[in-house]
Amino acid sequence: MDNSNWDAALSKLLNSLEDNKTELPSCSEEELNFLSEILKSKELNALVNVHNKIINISNDDKFFPVLSNSMDVNVDVLDVLVPKTRGSADCKQLFLLLQNRHMQALLCTHDAVAKKEYYPKIPELPLEVDEDDEIIKIVELIKSNEPLGATIKTCEGTDKIVFARILLGGPADRSGAIHVGDEVLEVNGISVEGKTPACVLKILDDFEGTVTFKLIPASSRCGVRESKVRVRAHFSYTAADDPYIPCKEAGLDFVKGDILHIVSQDDSHWWQARREGDRNMRAGLIPSRALQERNIVLERQLKEKSDESDHMKNDDFDREEIPTYEEVAKLYPRPGFYRPVVLVGPPGVGRNELKRRLVATNPEKYKTPIPYTSRSPKPGEVNGKDYFFVSHENMKADIDSGKFIEYGEYKGNLYGTSRESVESLVNAGYVCVLNPHYQALKMLRNPQLKPFVVYVKPPRFEILKETRNEARARSTFDEKNSRGFTDDEFHEMIHSGERIEFHYSHHFDETIINADLSMAFEELVSAISRLETVPLWVPASWVQ
Repeated sequence: MDNSNWDAALSKLLNSLEDNKTELPSCSEEELNFLSEILKSKELNALVNVHNKIINISNDDKFFPVLSNSMDVNVDVLDVLVPKTRGSADCKQLFLLLQNRHMQALLCTHDAVAKKEYYPKIPELPLEVDEDDEIIKIVELIKSNEPLGATIKTCEGTDKIVFARILLGGPADRSGAIHVGDEVLEVNGISVEGKTPACVLKILDDFEGTVTFKLIPASSRCGVRESKVRVRAHFSYTAADDPYIPCKEAGLDFVKGDILHIVSQDDSHWWQARREGDRNMRAGLIPSRALQERNIVLERQLKEKSDESDHMKNDDFDREEIPTYEEVAKLYPRPGFYRPVVLVGPPGVGRNELKRRLVATNPEKYKTPIPYTSRSPKPGEVNGKDYFFVSHENMKADIDSGKFIEYGEYKGNLYGTSRESVESLVNAGYVCVLNPHYQALKMLRNPQLKPFVVYVKPPRFEILKETRNEARARSTFDEKNSRGFTDDEFHEMIHSGERIEFHYSHHFDETIINADLSMAFEELVSAISRLETVPLWVPASWVQ
């Protein structure tokens, strides 16, 4: 018999059986032959080989579903296609294809696999009643390399070990038999009385395969419904570095700018989340908004006391605004509507030149709003073309009533950009290009305008100095004399950029480092192309 494909463990077990036949007096020859034939069977060896390949497959080789509700998406697409089937043969053909019962059966099967409804579940064993008439629940789980997907804690006042939370998508959640508040009595026959949660976790770590829990069911159950909230993280988080997380293994790491799917907010301190698009179906713990705000406040207080940074002394910053998470949704490009492009950054970084080059590529598409001023026209200037010339009193009244997104005073005259001038360009179908003071973001970033904010960042000092000197760039700090930048002005530009980034980075949609003007311009054009062709994440209020 060809045994080249035999599993090594089965072969070893078979050899051991053959060598020890004489030491098994209680087994008949017939029983030993029966067991030997099973160990030699092609079916069992093939099954074990498949099992080993699945267990040993690397994460990089695994296939993961992108979504688990493709049938719901199919229904939505069909709704969109219905009114278009009369005028388009392609739409009609697609409509018929998506309605085909074989296609819908395929999508339903896909969703079942994505939700792991095929996952092996050991049925919940019958409830028992102990001598004190207390109901006891026996639950068995198949434990693999995947974490249990639950956290436990000591119940205050009773010292009982209870399940504190069940992570959605984890083994405990998939079992359907373990619930928040269930009291743990035993793990694989070992009593947990008097033990700490850490000791219980150690017991779990020591077991593989089937794990049996003896539990007292929680007095009340409430099913955890997965929410559909998506947020953009405005800070980075590493669970291993957080001394307060209930279970480091259950934490979810993310970096600033990541889109997170918040699946549960039931705990006021620890939310459950997945990274958007992450192929891991199990949720992880992240600090809640309230908890992270508290952490940031404490961190800022420590910085203020140590006086290590003057970032906290910026009067422009709204102290009540603590960026943690921002609820977001996807905004799809809409024909005939272009989001304003807003360039922010420190003075001298090159925003004016980037704006000038962008408008020059297509003056019929890209427009800049005409500014207002209270000064008198100079010879050759045309009202409504160079400036809108208004009286000082009228302009001051409009500023006080919030009609200007930015304004300033120079030599006793007021200058500014009105909100109406920006809205008129957007409504006329142009791409409005702005490079305002960063404080203007507070007025520009609203559901009506939906601006695309690009932060133009200066490079490090050595590159900033080298590139500007090679280009013979003129200083923007000296209005009277045309000269190059000084080292102090370069340092001020970098310092101002750091201050803007520290306080307003949660408003940025794109960051471009202007080390080389040509490359920075290419990045800007590429970003605008994505803006017009690809759905992007924006504040949820903008799409409601």
